Amino acid sequence: MPLVSQVTNVSLAIALLTCTSWTAAQPFPSRAIRIIVPFTAAGGTDILARSLAQKMTESLGQQLIVDNRAGANSIIGTEIVAKSPADGYTLLFTTNIITINPWLHRKLPYNSDTDFAPITLAGSAPTLLAVHPSIPVRTVRELVTLAKSQPGQLSLAAAGSGTPSHLSGEFLKQTANIDLLIVQYKGTGASLADLVGGQVAMAFGSLPGLAPLVKSGKLRAIGVSGAKRSPSLPETPTIMETYPEFDVVIWYGLFAPARTPREITTRLHGEAVKALANEEVAQRLAAQGFDPGGTTPEQFSEIIRRDMKLWQKVISKAKIKVE
Repeated sequence: MPLVSQVTNVSLAIALLTCTSWTAAQPFPSRAIRIIVPFTAAGGTDILARSLAQKMTESLGQQLIVDNRAGANSIIGTEIVAKSPADGYTLLFTTNIITINPWLHRKLPYNSDTDFAPITLAGSAPTLLAVHPSIPVRTVRELVTLAKSQPGQLSLAAAGSGTPSHLSGEFLKQTANIDLLIVQYKGTGASLADLVGGQVAMAFGSLPGLAPLVKSGKLRAIGVSGAKRSPSLPETPTIMETYPEFDVVIWYGLFAPARTPREITTRLHGEAVKALANEEVAQRLAAQGFDPGGTTPEQFSEIIRRDMKLWQKVISKAKIKVE
């Protein structure tokens, strides 16, 4: 080989090695980060994701862009993240639907157990059990007594098969050993419209969504899920005060694709926790009915494992399948 060609090849090799070393040495993040929210904009998941993204953008010095990819009960957006490069530049912000879908669908295009690296539980919100004012009950115990006297007659509105409102209703049926007539709707709006109109007796819904209807007298709150009473409805007891096993909340969490380098997930965790601890962010989320999170990845993983077991049991016993 001519000397000139050898020199040229050596120079090219050195240039490539230098370029590769420089790229590898770039600190994370060196460009914008995309957060996939597998739900439509303006919902609770989207609101919390944008609050987190805004504050993390300030601290990381790179923009965090929220990308709503709704559809198929969150499966579409979740699949995008599962199949994205494990480099920290595509993240998932979702709810405990990720622990529910494996038991509803025969086949998913990802594995909820192995395709994601939990970063932190960013927040949670209790669900509220509310009845139409015409229903003569004021507590969960009174509701159970009434349901047992009228098996299969009291109706509960669900926002769709496999949704949190549906599964909360099934869990209450199983926990209290009562027979409720669950009416399926295509979305929360339609189900709440019929609840307010008195066409159905009761529904589970997010506390931020139902609290205004309770305060205006259009609905009556009889129980809050979770371990503690809500500051926005302090007179409403928790369902756990009657049934201690009814520990159900809607949680919101940040994930990276599995096999993302530990140093990257550690950096993202630290920045997310710092953002959630920010007084402005915490006050904004509390005003909307969220409890701020900030768990370690290990704590978040334990919450995920617990929910996986819970919803597998509830869904299996209720024989729910979504095709």
